[in-house]
Amino acid sequence: MNWLSNVIRPRIRSLTGEQKDVPDNLWSKCPKCDGMLFHKELKASTNVCYHCHHHMALPVHDRLELLFDGGKFDKIDLPKVPHDPLKFKDQKKYVERLKASQTKTKEQDALMIAKGTIGGQNTVIAAFNFAFMGGSMGTAVGEGIVRAAKEAIDTKSALIIIPSSGGARMQEGMLSLMQMPRTIIAVDMVKEQSLPYIVLLTNPTTGGVSASFAMVGDIHIAEPGATIGFAGRRVIEETVRETLPDDFQTAEYLLDHGMVDMVVARDELSSKIGTVLNLLMNTSTNGGSSKGKKTNGSSSDTKRKKGKTKSKTSGTKASVKKASDVKKAPANATKTEPTKIAKTKSAKAAQ
Repeated sequence: MNWLSNVIRPRIRSLTGEQKDVPDNLWSKCPKCDGMLFHKELKASTNVCYHCHHHMALPVHDRLELLFDGGKFDKIDLPKVPHDPLKFKDQKKYVERLKASQTKTKEQDALMIAKGTIGGQNTVIAAFNFAFMGGSMGTAVGEGIVRAAKEAIDTKSALIIIPSSGGARMQEGMLSLMQMPRTIIAVDMVKEQSLPYIVLLTNPTTGGVSASFAMVGDIHIAEPGATIGFAGRRVIEETVRETLPDDFQTAEYLLDHGMVDMVVARDELSSKIGTVLNLLMNTSTNGGSSKGKKTNGSSSDTKRKKGKTKSKTSGTKASVKKASDVKKAPANATKTEPTKIAKTKSAKAAQ
């Protein structure tokens, strides 16, 4: 045994070389086409399958870098809220679930707020983190959306919310449901200031999130293949007792039925949103110069119209004076003309 282990094994290792440990995360599998994806190529394609173009989940930090100009943004801290107000416990305590998600994601809750520019326009983004308890909406998320809305109003910025959530957080009960009307009020505050409110629907957008702020945007943009709806497909089929279409509750289905304005691939999102913001905020260079030209033209037209009205007014005054003079003249003429006619008649009769 010593001869085998001391002589043969070292010779075999010298011929084949030492085997290195291969990391387990070098390859990923597409959930749609089952294609194998190399991790560097997958990251370069922003987590989009380069075989079938299926859009997989994208980390919230990477999504913000993708959308903001130059990948630069300033993070805004979430407001502090009471943890576990109901002292909820199922298989685990709610506090333990929160700590586990915070350790996993290194975030305080399921929402991340950031501000920067998109297409040169000031923008505030509130993006959901599905890795944090399924992106569920609790009091911290509701307070975060209110904070994002106030920041957009204070800085005269557009507000973009990116939901990726399963709905309200059941561990907070009625308190999580109360965030639905609070978020509606928050986005209404932005609209009252004539600031754009855009919703970028990602996979999945369901439950109380889709039933509140996610469906009241000025513009609705969705990623291809995103699941968007309130109740699940199985629940709806059992309720209506009908078989639903295969593409039901997808971004493309909602686009065909008027619930979504456009479906945009992930690598085109930043440019498309920048174009929309330039149109809505109307502060681009070309728009500003053309607007100024129109203003100058309209002012000159106004001056011309004022000049015309003045000339017309003066003309009417002059005509009124002449008319009064003409009225007086015929009055004298009516007194002299009958005497002349009578004299001519008498002269003819004498002849």
